[in-house]
Amino acid sequence: MVFSERLYDNVKPIWEKNHNHPFVQGMGDGTLDKEKFRYFMIQDYLYLIEYSKLFAIGAAKASDVKTMGEFAKLLDSTLNTEMDLHRQYAKKFDISEEELENAKPAAVTVSYTHYMLAVGQNGGLAELVASLLPCMWSYAEIGKSLSQIPGASGHEFYGEWINMYADNEFQELTQWTINMLDRLADGKPEHELKHLEEIFLNTTRFEYMFWDMAYKGEMWLTD
Repeated sequence: MVFSERLYDNVKPIWEKNHNHPFVQGMGDGTLDKEKFRYFMIQDYLYLIEYSKLFAIGAAKASDVKTMGEFAKLLDSTLNTEMDLHRQYAKKFDISEEELENAKPAAVTVSYTHYMLAVGQNGGLAELVASLLPCMWSYAEIGKSLSQIPGASGHEFYGEWINMYADNEFQELTQWTINMLDRLADGKPEHELKHLEEIFLNTTRFEYMFWDMAYKGEMWLTD
């Protein structure tokens, strides 16, 4: 069993909760409240700003030019493809540029991104990839799954989101990242593998918390 299969088996119960979350299901059948998705897009925009930094850190930590180039490709895909989608959605949901720029991150957004950046800055390349992979991998799986629902890909508000993550290019970038973690994990002692497994589990938990936060419109407990 390669390391990614071990990771997948370990987080499968949480993964299934992500797929079955009412926010995700609502995108698939088109019943999701637009205000919930609007809130999600603003928070996800803030998330992606911080998430992009991980790919820049990955390029700096890479030991060969090819890997540096792949991280640069991931950075470009996130900054210019994913965030362009968010800007398009901003217009559909009457989110002004000023609102995006002045938006404040929710507690889960802050906790999730700060955790990943701390792991990425303080650990090695394997730790960095383990921290960022659950977001890519789960979105690739969710996008692919939702795209198989009749009419979902053509939905006026959620179809573009589904199509982007079901797209072959995003699927290939995700698979490259999975393969990279398998290469980095190969030959590591068990205690190091358990550490990587813990990081992967934590950010998988954060993925669920992010969906839940968006569905409930949560900011901070004191708000």
